[in-house]
Amino acid sequence: MFSKFFRAVAALLFLVSHSAFAQNAKPEMLLYCGITMVHPMTEIAHLFEARENVKLSIAQGGSEHLYQSAKKSGVGDWYLPGEPSFRAKYLKEGLLGSFVTVGYNQMALMVQKGNPKQVKGDPHELLRKDLTAIVGNATSGSVGQETKDILDSLGVYQKVVKSSAFLSPDSRSLALALKRKEADLAMNWRAVGYFADNVGFVDTIDLSPSLAKPQALELSLLASSKQPEVARRFMTLAASEEGQAIFRKHGFLDNKTLKAGK
Repeated sequence: MFSKFFRAVAALLFLVSHSAFAQNAKPEMLLYCGITMVHPMTEIAHLFEARENVKLSIAQGGSEHLYQSAKKSGVGDWYLPGEPSFRAKYLKEGLLGSFVTVGYNQMALMVQKGNPKQVKGDPHELLRKDLTAIVGNATSGSVGQETKDILDSLGVYQKVVKSSAFLSPDSRSLALALKRKEADLAMNWRAVGYFADNVGFVDTIDLSPSLAKPQALELSLLASSKQPEVARRFMTLAASEEGQAIFRKHGFLDNKTLKAGK
């Protein structure tokens, strides 16, 4: 009889403690973030968690893969691809709601530290016979799509693809190949070269802005968000001067770039 009593008490205590845990647990929110923007968005996420009673997780990857994951799962609060074409492409599907611009991406050439092969700021350098060059895959992420757009405008995309050592799925793998000395040259997002874990290994060579136009980073609210008002406050923080200072620190152009005529 006593054993039944103790079991009943234990069960009751479990239910009470479980209920208290559930009440005190922080709501979880999810950001689908292109790899290039993970560093600044992680820093902003930590600020937001300190001010709001939420736990914010970040799913990172190629912009195309991230959108498909958000669409298939039906879970998540925000989507941040590496360029605006992904929002434009999928807006009619209804998953992407309002957005804010949190900065700008810009393409550049990336080389070994010190630029030992004396690479110039010209995409045609990707065709040099004495260089091992790599570019992003246009079907998996924003870096590959923007590379294709730039090289198509010069009429050399197919030539570059054929001469490249391999195609990388995202900006991180492009930088990693240079760090491992698997390549001499890559076309990548400019900010990646300024990340703390890359700056000691690679140099960034800017391209003409007329060719490598700044691409807006559009943080979209997802229709699947269970806490849209909280989600909008996060978007406000990311687009604010406080958030923009973080983006500039990580090598991005801020959201006032085009307004300033830079």
